[in-house]
Amino acid sequence: MTTLLFNRYQVLRVLGSGGFGQTFLAEDTQMPSRRICVIKQLKAIADNPDIYKIVRDHFQREAATLACPY
Repeated sequence: MTTLLFNRYQVLRVLGSGGFGQTFLAEDTQMPSRRICVIKQLKAIADNPDIYKIVRDHFQREAATLACPY
């Protein structure tokens, strides 16, 4: 797989996919160590702005909980 996300993260493989997004194992190409990380990409939900806000808020809370401190 040769996908580059955000001009930075080289996707190594898809870890999972669901109703709200996809999760990828990726390599950070802008770090000298080229560290391995997980990227979770939220799918756009255009048909209901209220639902989208709830999903986005949940997604952001999850990201903050899982964020690595370094």
